[in-house]
Amino acid sequence: MRPLATLRATLAQARLDRQELAGSLGDLGTFLPLLLGMAAQNGLDFATSLFFAGLFNLITGACFAIPMAVQPMKAIAAVALTAGLTAPQILAAGVTVSAVVFLLGATGLVAWLDRAVPRSVVRGLQLALGLSLVMRAFQMVAATRTVVGPDSYATAALAALTVLALSRSRRVPAALVLFVAGIALALLGDATVLASLGLDLSLPRWSPPAWSDFRSALPLAALPQIPLTTLNSVIAVCALSRDLFPERPASPSRVAVSVGIMNLVGGWFGAMPMCHGAGGLAGQYHFGARTNGAVLFLGLAKLAAAILLGGSLVASCRAFPASILGVMLAVSGLELALAARDQTTRTDALAMLVTVGGCLGLNIALGFVLGLGAALCLRLRRFRIEEPAAGREAR
Repeated sequence: MRPLATLRATLAQARLDRQELAGSLGDLGTFLPLLLGMAAQNGLDFATSLFFAGLFNLITGACFAIPMAVQPMKAIAAVALTAGLTAPQILAAGVTVSAVVFLLGATGLVAWLDRAVPRSVVRGLQLALGLSLVMRAFQMVAATRTVVGPDSYATAALAALTVLALSRSRRVPAALVLFVAGIALALLGDATVLASLGLDLSLPRWSPPAWSDFRSALPLAALPQIPLTTLNSVIAVCALSRDLFPERPASPSRVAVSVGIMNLVGGWFGAMPMCHGAGGLAGQYHFGARTNGAVLFLGLAKLAAAILLGGSLVASCRAFPASILGVMLAVSGLELALAARDQTTRTDALAMLVTVGGCLGLNIALGFVLGLGAALCLRLRRFRIEEPAAGREAR
């Protein structure tokens, strides 16, 4: 009875209003580009990935009373798009990462990591990821190479002005306006989009990766993703949830187990590797989401679209203006980066900036190690300075 009571209590907190609807769209700037890229370039099954993303949105909304995002694993997606991984290799990387994260959550080790990692290092990770999202957003807009048109610099400028103009509006959510405008521009820019839409009933099929895919994916994609998932999708997202929802923060162990289960199930059916992320939570919060209602609504929409429309959605999503998606992604990145504004002391700020420099200049894992080393050295130095002073006062 206790699990059922907990489930009912969680679902009872869900709201379904305009703000939650708009907030549910706040992570599309990350979700759509990465999913479309892997579907087009690596052969990942678009409909299957959309189906499991919707299913996991529903499960997440039933387990967490906050707008916990479900988004692609960014390091795996980045390696897949740049190194040309096959779809089975992408799936193998996701399963491997999730097995490690699941063990950390099930054993409680992730909760120890959450307590042990200095907040300044976590903030550095959040700032680096936020800036990375902003830089990726500028790249998306720059890739349009058009000054005026349905997908152009002018469209991006108008989208940015819309976000600024509606940033304080509770009646007209900016994300909803941008999403509707993007659909309209996609239809205007490509006459074949509307014709391509139609019933295409589809369900996931069993398609497990081979052992050789695990061997090849481990050094290329799985190892870089493990620290990113552990830090950003568990520790950083829990830290952000404590800031945004202090009355109902997410538990690191529950988040880690959730991430593990998602891909240990979906990975054998061809679904893209997914996780929870601080950037997604920040984006959905910025655009109005305050409860799990946003996640539940988004899950139903994804499931319906995947089952009823299936592969016919690829053309319409591909035609969605990258300039508008870029602006939405930039807003999510800025929201995540602003979490670092509480690091006001010189030592905390220095450790945070070392983390940022390492993450952006090298990679997430080395940035974390450098930031952790800097935080420990600064803490030891402060202890050595303060301890003798305290001893002199005692004498």
